[in-house]
Amino acid sequence: MCCQEILRFRNACIANSPTIAHICGMNWNTLYSVRRTGDPEHKVVNPDQVRTSFQRDYDRLIFSSAFRRLQNKTQVFPLPRAVFVHNRLTHSLEVASVGRSLGKFVGDAIAEKYPNESQNFIDFYRYELSSVIAAACLAHDIGNPPFGHSGEYAIRTFFKELDDATKQAIGERLTEKQIQDFELFEGNSNALRILTNNFNENEEGGYKLTYTTLASIVKYPCASHEGFDKSTGLIATKKSGYFNSEADTYKHIADTLGIPKRAGHETVYARHPFVFLTEAADDICYRIIDMEDAHRLDIISLEQIQELFYPFFDEAEGYNSMAYVNKKVDGLRDANQKVQYIRARWIGLMTDKLARIFMQHEEALLAGELQQDLMSCLPEKDKQLIDVINDFSFKHIYNYKSVVQIEIAGYNVIGGLLKELMDAILHPDKTKSFKLLQLVPAQFAISRDRDKLYENVLSIVDFISGMTDLYAIDLYRKITGINIPEIR
Repeated sequence: MCCQEILRFRNACIANSPTIAHICGMNWNTLYSVRRTGDPEHKVVNPDQVRTSFQRDYDRLIFSSAFRRLQNKTQVFPLPRAVFVHNRLTHSLEVASVGRSLGKFVGDAIAEKYPNESQNFIDFYRYELSSVIAAACLAHDIGNPPFGHSGEYAIRTFFKELDDATKQAIGERLTEKQIQDFELFEGNSNALRILTNNFNENEEGGYKLTYTTLASIVKYPCASHEGFDKSTGLIATKKSGYFNSEADTYKHIADTLGIPKRAGHETVYARHPFVFLTEAADDICYRIIDMEDAHRLDIISLEQIQELFYPFFDEAEGYNSMAYVNKKVDGLRDANQKVQYIRARWIGLMTDKLARIFMQHEEALLAGELQQDLMSCLPEKDKQLIDVINDFSFKHIYNYKSVVQIEIAGYNVIGGLLKELMDAILHPDKTKSFKLLQLVPAQFAISRDRDKLYENVLSIVDFISGMTDLYAIDLYRKITGINIPEIR
């Protein structure tokens, strides 16, 4: 979208400007707050004279060990490789870059559409929303276990396929809702837990992020036992967004920001509108970046990428015409540079399109009634092109041999670690159990209290899900005797 088009779009928003920034349901005025997890009732004003509260969220995530560990977690292709491909950390940084652009476009549009709102309102949307979405994007994969999405399936499978004796021992001491936190383990739910749990420290609040940033991460705002239910027709129950251990935390965030709970449900809420921008940034990035990695690994060709992405540039002439893009690509010599140019142009094009779609669906977003992601709201022609990309990626990338091999390895490694450590917490009096539990860091508290089994299982899952790919493999080899550790 050129500058003139952006200006026309924003002017149209102003021309239709309501006097109050809400329609029905949620309110742009209350959907942001500088309040943080762990804050005292009488919050002290942010003492940082350089960074705003939302910039501090971004910095806390960048410098966190949980974010740093993403550098050795699989995105799609196994790590490490001679050819450097994306890992979870580089992917998250790129998603944050796109998210910042989406937040800036939408924030400016909201600020200009509601010029009669307070200066605080104008300042937040014009200058701060971009930081919120960028921070949320940094954290969107922070709860993912090792080995990509197969790590999630490995954890679920382990708990669903427990032997009868173990299943009975757990069933006697855990509620059905608690059990479903593990049988329906979800990286999105785990992200909220990582960011808000104090992990055996005295001070509450975890990373102490603002409620605004945290709410912008929760794609599926419901607890495990009400999630993974597509029959509701609600986007909130497609998966889940928090474990039962964080249900009160999310309720408090939702109540503070004015996010309504769904009638007839115990833990299902409307989506915070900012989530759609976080999700859109991820949706844009992985569709083209996975292709770029596959090209660098000689799995797919430049011609295949051109065939998939050129049709989006459908203007008759000018910057967004296929002829212009093709001319620029033909002017480059290196094939990787050609793909990088296509990637950059497609990301820019889709960022503009999805930001406009967000504003076009403002009423449904505030009412909590938009039940599909922004990319699914594209015109039919674009949606069909996205479907072609999805089908191609599934066939040629996500089922590529090395990708499948790392997924199988994930099942075996994560399943093996869970088996050993679960046996240790269920039978703590065994000599081996005592030794194994010594390997669990102190931040993951393990209690000998029989009534603390749920908390103990959470600690074991916290420990394993936080591992990098290489750490998980190394520990698995050592405790199973495949490798004998050296004395250091």
